[in-house]
Amino acid sequence: MLSSKTPRSKATRLLAAGAVLTLAGLGLTACGGASAPAATGTASAAEKVGVSLIVKTTTNPFFVSMQDGAKKAAEADGVDLKLAAGKADGDEDTQIQAIENAISKGDKGILITPNGPSVVDALKKAKDAGLFVIALDTPPDPADAADITFATDNFAAGELIGKWTAAQLDGKKATIALLDLFDDKVVSVDYNRDQGFLTGLGIDTADKKKNGDEAKTGKYTGGKGGDYEIVGSQATQGAEDGGRTAMETLLSKNPAVNVVYTINEPAAAGAFEALKSAGKEKDVLVVSVDGGCSGVNSVKSGVIGATAQQYPVKMAELGVKAIVELAKTGKKPANSEGLDFYNTGVELVTDKAATGVKSIGTADAAKICWGK
Repeated sequence: MLSSKTPRSKATRLLAAGAVLTLAGLGLTACGGASAPAATGTASAAEKVGVSLIVKTTTNPFFVSMQDGAKKAAEADGVDLKLAAGKADGDEDTQIQAIENAISKGDKGILITPNGPSVVDALKKAKDAGLFVIALDTPPDPADAADITFATDNFAAGELIGKWTAAQLDGKKATIALLDLFDDKVVSVDYNRDQGFLTGLGIDTADKKKNGDEAKTGKYTGGKGGDYEIVGSQATQGAEDGGRTAMETLLSKNPAVNVVYTINEPAAAGAFEALKSAGKEKDVLVVSVDGGCSGVNSVKSGVIGATAQQYPVKMAELGVKAIVELAKTGKKPANSEGLDFYNTGVELVTDKAATGVKSIGTADAAKICWGK
């Protein structure tokens, strides 16, 4: 997220122009312009505010960083913070139980990265019980199942890596492998990144809320433009082993793959290992989304050509602070102008800058990876 150090680096000035992540920038005013008390009333100065953070899984360092950000904010504001996580990405049952626990303990609010559509009914139950629900990173579907979402604009993140890829191709044919998140459920972060990538590349995506319905061959219009072929889409579960298996499957279908989109950096790491085993690691552009410190190092070393950096630490910090503010004053956070969520910012990270595509280098990205 945005660095708090002064003087600001070039990278932080760029980020500040897009999303100044301070409490003032959060717009902590009541929706509609008037202050309103929280459904459960306001907390006294001495009363600890109960908050539950429920992440997708702790096997992904992205969500571990999110927990770290929440702990930091909770310590600063005297929050009674409870942590919970799914056993794996996509584990909805464990998240539902954690929501039930938050309700029974009388928490003021929930921060959650939803694992799938089945958690929506539980979130509605929490809201009915007076808890303020903030989604982090992944908006629920429908979005109003949460009171507000603090997240990266995932479509914009995908679009950035798509535009960069088109510029790097320089008119060559793109033979594309898509390494997505799930094949058994629909999650907005999954289709937004995938469809944003194809849009940035200049490929018609048909339904932007559905992966895999685009024409499998045709012309891309990004950069200098050229022919494209989509070899296929494979689910990875956002994990390294899933990325490797998915890449092996798509290479077996077409060994001429030269562009690999990955849902996140663990999947990208697995894909690279498969490419390396096939002796193709130097011939393929791998792009991803996350921008963690290890991911930035992967860009620096050439494992990943470019990644879109997001800021989970700040998502969690601002989420905790928003619930505290709501509990103490009744003031609610507001969406970013023109969006149905609060945009926590995104930057393209690459050491091979492309004309017309705004980016920062790995040196600057390493100073702010995940909002440290």
